[in-house]
Formats: sequence, C-alpha cells, structure tokens
Amino acid sequence: MIFEAEYFEVQGPVLIKPKVFADERGYFFESFAQKDLAKIGIDQPFLQDNQAYSHKGTLRGLHFQKNPYAQSKLVRVTSGKVLDVAVDLRKNSPTYGAHVMVMLDAVDHHLFYIPQGFAHGYLVVSDTCTFQYKCDQYYTPASEGGIRFDDPNLKIVWPDLSLDYKVSDRDQHLPLLDPDIHAF
Repeated sequence: MIFEAEYFEVQGPVLIKPKVFADERGYFFESFAQKDLAKIGIDQPFLQDNQAYSHKGTLRGLHFQKNPYAQSKLVRVTSGKVLDVAVDLRKNSPTYGAHVMVMLDAVDHHLFYIPQGFAHGYLVVSDTCTFQYKCDQYYTPASEGGIRFDDPNLKIVWPDLSLDYKVSDRDQHLPLLDPDIHAF
C-alpha cells in the first residue's frame, strides 16, 4: 500500500491518502494493507467491516463504544462525499473535547483512521453516499455511547446545506459532553 499520511494538532487521527494509479481504463489502488499501516503505528487487527448507505443531509453520530470494547475505526467513502468528524474523549489528553474534521469522497479515496478514545460522526454532503469502515472490536450494544452532534461545547461547525439534517431519534437525544461520563 503506497500512501501519504497527514497528521493533525489533535494527536491520534490520521488521514491516509493512497496512491491511485489511473489511466483510460479507470483506476486502481490498495485500500488496505495491515503491514503498511503498522509502519505508521496503526497496528491493531481489524475484526469487523461495516457499510452504510445514506442520503444527503444524513448526520450519523457522534458515536463511540466504551471500554473494554472501545473501537478504532478506519473509514472511507466508496461513493459520494461526507464531512467526517472525530472528537477526542481521552481523559488525560491535552486536546480533550477538541475535534478533527475531514472531507472524504469517492474521488480522492482517502481513508481516515480514528483511534480508540474518540467519538465519531459524519454528515453526507452528496446526493447519496456509501460509507465503509473497519473496526478493531466487535460491535457491543451494551458498550455503545454518544454525544450530541450539535453540542455547543464541541464547537463543530457543520455546513448549512439549506435543508434539515436527517438525524435518528436516538442521535437527537444523546447527551452533551460530560467529562465524568465521556472520557476514556
């Protein structure tokens, strides 16, 4: 897997930009190679793949799983475009409560690594989107948690798409950030 890695002020998340080989036939790239990701510190085995299909304005998140089932994720878009967000929930992190925001689309083929200790969510900004992600822990319903996407303490600036966001009832009623219950 040939790629560039982009790091952020909030340490942990990594934007992975694979080398895409394109010609008149189309394109090819390696979307996953564990041995190459391990060279940049992403060395845990991924155990589960998930896929979601959504329409424009769908906002999913901000979700996480609590210990001992906390998940790292390696996310990507295979059709469409999303604004992807990871929020630092690591108790002793100097950037606790801060977030990283990246645009992911099926044109650039970037992958976004979100380590354990982060809440994750995304907003679909294209007409439709297919979103795929690998997890290093199995989904465990009793361990799931979340924070409201519009918590003013997070200072996430979601774009105004001139439409109502499509947010699940569960996500609309998630709690605001609370260091006593939202920390790893």
